Amino acid sequence: MPVRERASAGASLYAGPLFADAVARELGLGLLEAPEDWLARLPHELTLRDVEFTTIGAARQLRRPAFVKPPNDKSFPARVYPDGSRLPGPDAVDDDVPVLVSDVVTFALEYRLFLLDGEVRTASRYAAGGELDVAPLAADPRRSEVLSFAGHLADRGLPSAVVVDVGLLADSGWAVVEANAAWASGHYACDVDAALDVVLRAARPEGEFAPADRRFRRPTPAVIRD
Repeated sequence: MPVRERASAGASLYAGPLFADAVARELGLGLLEAPEDWLARLPHELTLRDVEFTTIGAARQLRRPAFVKPPNDKSFPARVYPDGSRLPGPDAVDDDVPVLVSDVVTFALEYRLFLLDGEVRTASRYAAGGELDVAPLAADPRRSEVLSFAGHLADRGLPSAVVVDVGLLADSGWAVVEANAAWASGHYACDVDAALDVVLRAARPEGEFAPADRRFRRPTPAVIRD
């Protein structure tokens, strides 16, 4: 399906965090993302696992398996680590870098939701049994369950435009996987035009943000040139 034309007076962006940090200020863009500790602040009934917001320095003291990831960046691989000693050392990642540490769980199915003003604009299954398995939500037999669970995400401290991944745990029920910036998220089998609506809201000229969204802007560094 072709993407409809849109009139825009300013730039937007669809890229990974490193590139976004390098160009956002020069383009005059603000970038919306979920707070780094958002997943850890959700009630247990929405995560079905313990999630802690801490630093990688503290996480290196873990002596149990855990899933560890940077909240909004790709500074090291997000995966299950047998214990904290297997995390990247301070020579690679500074001790004060924030991380999310969660219990190890198994998702039977995983879905990507593009949310605009708390509503699902488009969605896609992207994994089954831990393997890539892409299909539009409209064609998925769990569609009504996904949308019902997504209704619990309204008023949960998210920006107006964001991506949230949710999944069905093999033995427990529906849970939030993670939140992602819309401007840095793949769309899988989502409707491209609807996903673009979310991206354009999430990456837009600084002056266009509504007051409620301003606290969700990503801090972008100034580019230093020789």
